[in-house]
Amino acid sequence: MASSTSSSTLSLSSSSTLIDAKPPCRQSTSPQCVSLPTLPLPPAQSQTRPWKTTAFCRKIARNVMSMASSTTTETATAPVDPVPASAEQLSVSDSPEFLKTIQETWEKVEDKYAVSTIAVAGAVALWGSAGVISAIDRLPLVPGVLEVVGIGYTGWFAYKNIIFKPDRDVLVQKIKGTVKEITGIDI
Repeated sequence: MASSTSSSTLSLSSSSTLIDAKPPCRQSTSPQCVSLPTLPLPPAQSQTRPWKTTAFCRKIARNVMSMASSTTTETATAPVDPVPASAEQLSVSDSPEFLKTIQETWEKVEDKYAVSTIAVAGAVALWGSAGVISAIDRLPLVPGVLEVVGIGYTGWFAYKNIIFKPDRDVLVQKIKGTVKEITGIDI
């Protein structure tokens, strides 16, 4: 009985040697220990040829587009634009008008350096405030307390400015006055 156990152990360890192509780390002297084969390493991803992945994705897109337009793959040898014609016409017709508006507005600005500086400072302030808010949000009790404060302030603001008609009229006049100060347009 002991000889059959040791022979099965040898056959198992020899099979793992054949699968791994490496000798096992340690030979067990006990007949109860069995070494199991290890899984082979996954194939390495080729980072040196990203063009192959791009070409493959284009080929898949071309096949999907040809199936969607119900043409065969033999007739669709030329690359197919994945953007539908109607969406392309829509974006082409809207872009110049939108860009013209931005360019006209930019040309009207007298101090371009100051506007650019304010825009960059605004982007940095937005990024910094997002970091501060995420840091505060990670604190244990502060988000709950701030939520309760926000709900309380919203209730107070609604009671003070929205519920009664005279207060609502005063609020609308304040908003209209502020908009007229900023934009110069009377609404």
